[in-house]
Amino acid sequence: MKKFLLSSMMILVGVFASAQEKQAEIAFAVEVHDFGTITEGTQATVEFEFTNTGNAPLVLSSVSASCGCTTPEWPKDPIMPGQKSKIKAIYNSTGRPGSFTKSITVSSNAKNGTKVLTIKGVVEPKKVAPQSPVQNKPQN
Repeated sequence: MKKFLLSSMMILVGVFASAQEKQAEIAFAVEVHDFGTITEGTQATVEFEFTNTGNAPLVLSSVSASCGCTTPEWPKDPIMPGQKSKIKAIYNSTGRPGSFTKSITVSSNAKNGTKVLTIKGVVEPKKVAPQSPVQNKPQN
């Protein structure tokens, strides 16, 4: 009976250990991108490349930006172990002169769970061409 219990426990421990070992992991090449100085009205775009360094499929459940001025695009299909993919972030600088720092939160089934990406830069106001003064025309 002891041998049966011992071998049953070893099988359960082995199953539990192998179940724990299978997990996705997400590793980004870069987590912060500085656009530098951009002109107001620019749709500034960056792609954050990542790799599934785990041993199970990686699924991105949500990718959300800290404001409506930034639009993220991400893969909806699972990323297999060893595969690379990208998250695109598009920053709309229209009407937003000055410095900015925005975050993009990536939620997934990865062992390291939630990651925060950052974009930043300075928006230079669009230069408005000076208007010539309106001249009064003499009326006849």
